[in-house]
Amino acid sequence: MTPISFALILTGVLLNAFAQLLLKAGTNAVGHFEFHLNNVVPIGMKLALEPHILGGVACYVVSLVVWIMGLSRVPVSIAYPMLSIGYVINAFIAWHWFGEALAAQKLLGIGFIVIGVFLVARS
Repeated sequence: MTPISFALILTGVLLNAFAQLLLKAGTNAVGHFEFHLNNVVPIGMKLALEPHILGGVACYVVSLVVWIMGLSRVPVSIAYPMLSIGYVINAFIAWHWFGEALAAQKLLGIGFIVIGVFLVARS
C-alpha cells in the first residue's frame, strides 16, 4: 500500500469514526425520544438541526468521497478490515468524552482487532 493509499484509507476511517462520535454527541444533546406519528416532524427537525448531527452527516459525506478514492487504489480485502480501526478509536474516545466503560474484556477484544488489522495490512 502506497503512502497516499494508506492516507486515504486512514482519513476515510477517521472521518467515519468522528461522524459516529458526533452523532452520539448530537443524540445526547437531543435526549432520549420515541418515534410516533405525532412526533416524527418535531423530533426529525430537532435531529436535523442539531449541530453535532449536522457535523456527523458532513463527516460521513466527506468520508464517503475519501473512501471511494481509497478503494480505487487498494483492494477491498485490505481496505475493508481497516474500518475496524474506527472501533478502536471510538472505544477510547467514547470512554474519554462520554464516560463509556472500557472493561478488560473490551480491551482484550480491541487488542485482537489491532493485531488483525496489522496482519491484514502487512499482507
